Amino acid sequence: MNRFLIRSLLIFLSLISLSGCKDAPVLPEVTRAKAQEHTLWKAGAELYAPEDYRSYISALKNGRELLVTENSKFALFRDYESVQEKFRNIILTGEKVQQKIQEEKDKISKVVTDKTAFLNDRIRTMRRLSSFINEGRISCKSLTTAEVLLSESRLMAKKGDLFAAEDKLEEVSKFTELALKVMSPILSRYSDEAQIKKWRSWVNETIQKSKDRDIYSIVVSKIDKKLIIYNRGIPYRTYEVGIGINGSKDKMYAGDRATPEGKYSISKKTSNSRYYKALHINYPNDDDLKQFSVLKRKGIIPKTAHIGGLIEIHGGGKNGMTYGCIAMENAHMDELFKIVDVGTPIAIVGSVEFENSISSAMKGL
Repeated sequence: MNRFLIRSLLIFLSLISLSGCKDAPVLPEVTRAKAQEHTLWKAGAELYAPEDYRSYISALKNGRELLVTENSKFALFRDYESVQEKFRNIILTGEKVQQKIQEEKDKISKVVTDKTAFLNDRIRTMRRLSSFINEGRISCKSLTTAEVLLSESRLMAKKGDLFAAEDKLEEVSKFTELALKVMSPILSRYSDEAQIKKWRSWVNETIQKSKDRDIYSIVVSKIDKKLIIYNRGIPYRTYEVGIGINGSKDKMYAGDRATPEGKYSISKKTSNSRYYKALHINYPNDDDLKQFSVLKRKGIIPKTAHIGGLIEIHGGGKNGMTYGCIAMENAHMDELFKIVDVGTPIAIVGSVEFENSISSAMKGL
């Protein structure tokens, strides 16, 4: 009898021992959670849903600790129901995190797409504007940098690195602002109604002189880079011209390379000029002298500056930029030289149209 009991006890203990050494089962919920954790990390959960992701990781850690505790028990005493329930909740939490990531990505993607389109249009408009003025070259470096950065931002967005793309767009904005800062003082003159009215009055008075005195008169439009001859108040001939390196600005002092604006007259004709032939203009006139005095008094121009002179309409070709003169093709200079005399009125203006190419393009900025 004793032997039978002892044998039974040994068998029972052996069974318990064998059961206790049994490997822990692989729970499908745990496997899914492991795969989900990798998916969320790869999707950038730390960036796009940081708080939700931290809560998810914390719950996952607790679930794994619960699993370890359960696995450490003898097999006969293990109960995975609570572990499975825990991991099912973790998976549900992970699915919400995944949804949050996607929503955040969609939101940022829209911002990046809209801003990219806006900046792309802005750079194109500024490129177009810079082509209207000789001073556009000053803003070229900033615009080129902005274009390069915009391309980099597009590549980042394409790779899904939306935050980096958004940061890059901020840099693009800074360089477009730099370019605009350089161009604005020049461009704003061409959309200023008061300024254009003044230019118009100069042109009208110059054409009226042609009509009243039965003579030729000349109008130079900087924005169009055109010289128009009027005969008895009627357009007679039109030529393309070149202006100063800073020709879109009004001339303030000698050496600023700007082309003056105002009502002038031809003061001298030179048939053998450094630039083929030349028609000298009586710059500075009284208005130029007054403006120069005011600018100097206000410290806007250097104290040592002089007002300068020697402004001409000359040959040499229309494509080169001048130091402030108006340049024409030699053949056209020949025609003009024959037509006009000393005393011929001339108006040099920025534009006479309120809706000119610059003012129209500026509305797109």
